[in-house]
Amino acid sequence: MCKKIIINICLIFQIIIMVSLLITFCKKLSPTIDALAFSESYKKTIVIDAGHGGRDGGCIGVNGTIEKEINLTYATALKEVLENAGYNIIMTRTDDNALYDENANNKKLDDMKNRCKIINETKPTLTISIHMNSFPDSSCKGASIYYKIDDESSKEVAHNINKYMELKEIKEGRNIKAGDFYILNCSSTPAILVEFGFLSNKEEEIMLNTDEYRNKIINSIYAGIVLTFGNYGI
Repeated sequence: MCKKIIINICLIFQIIIMVSLLITFCKKLSPTIDALAFSESYKKTIVIDAGHGGRDGGCIGVNGTIEKEINLTYATALKEVLENAGYNIIMTRTDDNALYDENANNKKLDDMKNRCKIINETKPTLTISIHMNSFPDSSCKGASIYYKIDDESSKEVAHNINKYMELKEIKEGRNIKAGDFYILNCSSTPAILVEFGFLSNKEEEIMLNTDEYRNKIINSIYAGIVLTFGNYGI
């Protein structure tokens, strides 16, 4: 009789342990709303700034590429890659329109102030301003990365992006240095400005408009961000 009681107690104890383990496992598979909210609140935020817009078209390529348009194409592609990795993305613009008030006396300055307002209200982990380059000497080519002056995190991410550009064999004319740009200077958090290439170089302009090159350089930026700030945006 005692043996049966002991066996029954052991069985009950085993069942309790199994139920407890099953509940724990289910919780891991299906996080509660509170857990999801907590995870969302700790996502890293990145501001992507597509340069120019509206009346300000930026530079125009040898073959007619308009900088403001290709900037937005690259910004949108980067947004998709980073969102898929779990980052929270804020775009300063998502269409052709700039951020200036039509009644502003200095539309360029008004546009830049509004971009900076977005950055400083968001307080992101990183701001990336996207541009293309142009120069009278049409032989100039290659990507350039500028980082916020006297900011080690900005410098680190710029150099980490460069590492992956090397791995992706983006070798031509890369330039990495501190940049005295309004969009970098106004930011209270780490910021970089990337000029992806020269629209004034006929061959590079063609290359910049290909999916293959765009994916290659966007993935270099993604990898550099992950190396600096961690994966999955949390």
